[in-house]
Amino acid sequence: MNGQRLKRKLPQVVINLVVLIAVLLWFLPTLGLLITSFRPASDVAYTGWWTVLTSPLKFTQYTIENYQAVLSTGGMLTAFRNSFLITIGGTVIPVFLASLAAFGLSKLHFGARGFFYGLIVLMLVVPSQMTFIPVLKLYNMLSLSGTFVGLWLVHTGYGLPFSIFMLHTFFQSLPDELFEAAHIDGASVWTTFVRLAIPLSVPALASLVIFQFLAVWNDLLVALIYLGGHQSVAPLTMRLSSLVGSFGQDWHLLTAAAFISMVVPLIVFFSLQKYFVRGLMGGAVKG
Repeated sequence: MNGQRLKRKLPQVVINLVVLIAVLLWFLPTLGLLITSFRPASDVAYTGWWTVLTSPLKFTQYTIENYQAVLSTGGMLTAFRNSFLITIGGTVIPVFLASLAAFGLSKLHFGARGFFYGLIVLMLVVPSQMTFIPVLKLYNMLSLSGTFVGLWLVHTGYGLPFSIFMLHTFFQSLPDELFEAAHIDGASVWTTFVRLAIPLSVPALASLVIFQFLAVWNDLLVALIYLGGHQSVAPLTMRLSSLVGSFGQDWHLLTAAAFISMVVPLIVFFSLQKYFVRGLMGGAVKG
């Protein structure tokens, strides 16, 4: 009897152990990054960040001088503002367009609906790197290179296939009878979308916002390609990459700059985390 109970509990114990290891693997580097960002250069050069754990009182001697030095570096505040503007536009636009497209492909009946959806899914496997040269040539012709609008459009194009796929799965799980009843009562397509589909899909939309926000905020390659050397519109990732070369071995400054770049994504994730799992699992557990 005890052997059977042990066999039943063993998978759960293994899962808990794996989750614990994964949490530690994520948490320890983040903790080290945070502690190092407050340490002076002399301590960073000669001792590891974990030595603070053996003498916690030493941590009270650390200051925010590293953050002050990073923020006073030319362009950091501008880069933070640019990242925020780029990410807001690169998140709101594709999520809104994807919600419209996913609703139409899942709840509206028209010819070739399956063909268009299959074409969108097919775009998921197309490497974005294949589009860099032709899109950049088009941007140069239209004077969109080095602009926020151009980067918003690029992130929208790259984010739409996955966004539509994710929201389509969720919209498909919503009961058709609900929308048919609204249509019988005289509600227009726009009304059913705004009054029914959007409120019911808040978990899926929140999950998608997290994915898209993190992808755009952490992006470096796309920004380098389409912004070039325009420092006036450069995001935080481009500024951090330049700091690696300018700061050299000044790890105390680099860690402070890196932690600054982590603050906004962490706030967004923890603000929307209660919807995250619900949004991912919604399409799988409904209808």
